[in-house]
Amino acid sequence: MSWVLGVDSGGSGLRIALGSVNEAAAASAEGGAAVRTVGGAASAGPVRTGASGIDPDHLLEQLLPAARTLLAREGAAAPVAVAIGAAGMASLGDGLRADLPAALENALGARRLALAADAVTAYAGALGQRPGAVVAAGTGMIALGTDLTGWRRADGWGHLLGDCGGGAWIGRAGLEAAMRAYDGRRGGSAALLSRTEAVFGPAPEMPGRVYPRTDRPAVLASFAPEVARCAADDPVAAGILAEAARHIADAAVAACPPAEGCEVALTGGLFKMGDPLLVPLRAELADRLPHARPVSAEGDPLAGALRIAAALATGSLRLPCDGRMLSVPTERDE
Repeated sequence: MSWVLGVDSGGSGLRIALGSVNEAAAASAEGGAAVRTVGGAASAGPVRTGASGIDPDHLLEQLLPAARTLLAREGAAAPVAVAIGAAGMASLGDGLRADLPAALENALGARRLALAADAVTAYAGALGQRPGAVVAAGTGMIALGTDLTGWRRADGWGHLLGDCGGGAWIGRAGLEAAMRAYDGRRGGSAALLSRTEAVFGPAPEMPGRVYPRTDRPAVLASFAPEVARCAADDPVAAGILAEAARHIADAAVAACPPAEGCEVALTGGLFKMGDPLLVPLRAELADRLPHARPVSAEGDPLAGALRIAAALATGSLRLPCDGRMLSVPTERDE
């Protein structure tokens, strides 16, 4: 029995899971399916990001004490492999890729390491190592697909340049419809105006409540559930969710491999809105991806990080490594 660590670093903090892997067992087709979670921990806040990218020292400050506690609790030796999934890894992860291999070997004795974008760990959690596409949507929205030879990414460009159909996009569209109703312009929604003022206060004060906020995407996304609640009786709200479904389907189509039999999964908090979004989205996917089979996501990004670590430990990693989306530094010499 060997030990592996999975790490999920996102906007709400750092989550860590310790898993056990039976290396003597034959690796499954998905890779990493034999991992069993035995403990977990979480940090109080997110890892800092600065001008030079994700701060490796701050990540280690949060990761190492928790990892040591988890290992000691199980009487475990050094982990065979560690997989870290982080928001911004593809564009802001140069420091992590440079510093973590040696740091984790020195601190934990870990000689196998995978560094992944959070979309990759979301993919691994949802589909394992099977070909297909995963749409991960919460405040933002990204679609990631693979035929196991390379990655196909669509959107995930942030609330100013993209994330079309995500929570911030839906919330902003709902608030715009509210402001249109306040002005008496075409396309407004009295129902959304009522909910805006119930949640945020008087409509004329909205610019001051939104624009100065450093967490503006989260503020916008907080209104998305109100759009969903209004959708049953308000055609403007229903239209916003129908348009969001088209945008999400656009990303899924762009990311999904063309091969027959691929799987498509949805993961992330946005889809907890339920039928107001899922009904139009499922219709869009059925119409535009007839060759792909919709499936339920098997696990979350932390489960995906554990799966990648277990596959790395058993030599069964099949997901494509490209240095940005998924980087596996060469195992360090004895």
